[in-house]
Amino acid sequence: MYDLPSEEVGEPGLPDQFHPLQAELLRLTFQPRTYPSERVFSAMDLNIYYDENNTRRYKRPDWFGVVGVSQLYEEQDLRLSYVIWQEGVNPFIVVELLSPSTQAQDLGQVASDPDGKPTKWEVYEEILQIPYYVVYDREQNYFRVFHLESGRYQELELNDNRLWLAELGLGLGLWQGINENVDRLWLRFYDASLNWILTPTEQERQRADFEQQRANLEQQRANFEQQRADFEQQRADLEQQEKELAQQRIEHLERLLRENNINPDANL
Repeated sequence: MYDLPSEEVGEPGLPDQFHPLQAELLRLTFQPRTYPSERVFSAMDLNIYYDENNTRRYKRPDWFGVVGVSQLYEEQDLRLSYVIWQEGVNPFIVVELLSPSTQAQDLGQVASDPDGKPTKWEVYEEILQIPYYVVYDREQNYFRVFHLESGRYQELELNDNRLWLAELGLGLGLWQGINENVDRLWLRFYDASLNWILTPTEQERQRADFEQQRANLEQQRANFEQQRADFEQQRADLEQQEKELAQQRIEHLERLLRENNINPDANL
């Protein structure tokens, strides 16, 4: 990995702002339930070297996910690229974000180069045999999924723009929401309960909201306790007033009796 170039001089970078934001959302929500997190790796715009006999050949998906491989290169380092013959595990899913300049390549509508260099489609389907190949058209707001069956990609029919990956205990679908202050349809993963998997930022926001709700509830409880204490004090004050009034009445009656030469303390 350290000997192979991670980029080429003059090679164009990501085509727009959408690509890195969408790819990062996929990375953050790619949390398979059938593999421990330390055995899951995903990346965006990273070279995949696939031919040990021709180390100049690689493909660079917008995003891809691998399961059953260390999260770190040789358990200790961040990857510069993904070298198939060293890793020993092919990607499980690849996502390409369609753009006018790459759409024909992404959909396998171009022929191989005259020098025999395979197309992106051929690499994913024939060489790496990646089980799931996804393309997302953000202009038309839909995504397509191709599943490897008998060595060839077959397009799957999606229900409600969702794909369930039973092997991972994970689903992929279109979510309408705000990501990085942009409200639109985004491609992201969901769990078996059809809940969208939260990013760390969303988890922190949810935790903050929960803490705020808990604080509000505690404040309401404190207000209620204060109101109850005030009520108890008012009731005690009322009882004291009633006692004082009763005492005043007794004293008034005793005074009247004495004025009429009647001893109120005399036994009847």
